[in-house]
Amino acid sequence: MPHSDRLTRPAVRRAGIGDEAHAELGQQIAAVRALGWNRLELRSVDGTAVADLDDGRFARAAEQLADSGVEVVCLDSRIGNWGRPVTGPLAEDVAEVEILARRAVALGCTRIRVMSYPNDGLSEQDWRAEVLHRLAELAKVAADHGVVLLHENCAGWAGTDPRRAIDLLDSIDSPALRLLFDTGNGPAHGYSDYDYLAPLVDLVDHVHIKDAIATDAGVRYVRPGQGRCRVADGVRLLLAHGYSGVFSIEPHLTLRPHESMTELTDISEFVDYGRHFDALLADIVDGPTP
Repeated sequence: MPHSDRLTRPAVRRAGIGDEAHAELGQQIAAVRALGWNRLELRSVDGTAVADLDDGRFARAAEQLADSGVEVVCLDSRIGNWGRPVTGPLAEDVAEVEILARRAVALGCTRIRVMSYPNDGLSEQDWRAEVLHRLAELAKVAADHGVVLLHENCAGWAGTDPRRAIDLLDSIDSPALRLLFDTGNGPAHGYSDYDYLAPLVDLVDHVHIKDAIATDAGVRYVRPGQGRCRVADGVRLLLAHGYSGVFSIEPHLTLRPHESMTELTDISEFVDYGRHFDALLADIVDGPTP
């Protein structure tokens, strides 16, 4: 791109969703370290969701992270995702956010990823009302612990329509609820990622980096910039609007733990993906990207 179109910004913060590199926490840490990064987003440890770790295993994980010097920037919950429809028990989600909020505080982290519940036979009006009720209750729990819920554009009522996402924030009106934008969820859910981002770019608090191509055989995930999700355009738009949060890679190439895909034996694919993202950033941002 012409130099005049490049952006001069403060250092861009990068991270990765660890279990997309490897199940073992030590290898997750090694993966971001291999990229020269020091930030990790946690979804699972040794194949177990962070909220499901027993206290002893969580304490050992927290100690391992502290010893490594790697910062945890977000905990990824299962709240409101494809496996928890809007008619499911709210108590399950309240319990999960309580556990994750305490664990986030213990890790020095302030962000928890959530979604907004797939429908399960409700009318449009009732679906919206139940989603707002649930996320308002969960935001209260988060606020009590001093953490923030991040709604991702994925499964759920506000996941594919930016107007709904804005409605979600406006209706709940809590500093404990913000937005997480994933650059590559659109092909799996039938919308344009960039068009989703544009109306709400100033509300985004965290970013997942993913890219994909929709094919007749299904969605194929690719390295950032090699798909049809306009990843570079999205990153450029975010930075132009003053985004200063973290960009966290979620490759989805071979390893997709939430879909029970084959486990990787090494971290090379994740590291290669991160290097491709660094190259994409270098074409957008002048200055260091530590």
